[in-house]
Amino acid sequence: MDKIPVKKYFPALIGFSISMGVMVYVFMTLALYHSTIISPVIVGSQLAIPFGILASAVLLGENITSKKWIFIFTAFIGIIIIFFDPKLVDNFLGLFFASLMALSFALAQVYSRQLRNLDISLTNAFTGLFGFTILLIVSHFIEGETVSNIASISLNSWALISYQAIVVSLGAHLSMFYLYKFYTVGQIFPSYALFPIFGIGLTFMIFGEVPTFLFIIGSIIVISSVFLLHKIK
Repeated sequence: MDKIPVKKYFPALIGFSISMGVMVYVFMTLALYHSTIISPVIVGSQLAIPFGILASAVLLGENITSKKWIFIFTAFIGIIIIFFDPKLVDNFLGLFFASLMALSFALAQVYSRQLRNLDISLTNAFTGLFGFTILLIVSHFIEGETVSNIASISLNSWALISYQAIVVSLGAHLSMFYLYKFYTVGQIFPSYALFPIFGIGLTFMIFGEVPTFLFIIGSIIVISSVFLLHKIK
């Protein structure tokens, strides 16, 4: 096998590392910090799918049919309906950051499509190193006392961090990125619609969050739009 010309993929690798390794986790943390309930953040993250399809059209030249435009539009309508939920009065900022997280995640998926010829472990390692370095520097200048903060992390928190690193990053994300070697962004991303179904169910079982009528209607519109995006050509 010929040696892969690294320089050719370097811009996309940097773009992927920044969007996935830095921006996704920054906006995810801010979304959760500014939210009193988790369910809207889960549904808001579904905007990654229409964002991803739009980004794939702009950056990769993938075709978006008129039917896809309709369901992209309805997905955003669903999010707007959720915004009108009275229960979200103190969660608008969290939903806004969740939308930025979705945009960052969508860009990461598009960049990963451009990196499909690279070894997945190399891509993940570069992303982890790049993200860790940038976030460490940012934490030092914004929060200060970074080393002491790390040292004060409890064992329970380390367990959750380990779960995020091993199960989510190494397991789920690597599996998704592997699929981009064989399929387009538009074909893979809609499967991400299963995420809110599990997420909302878990928030109900663990935190006792009961969704309101507007939230249910908006969620159904978003999830249905995302599902139908996968079905149409």
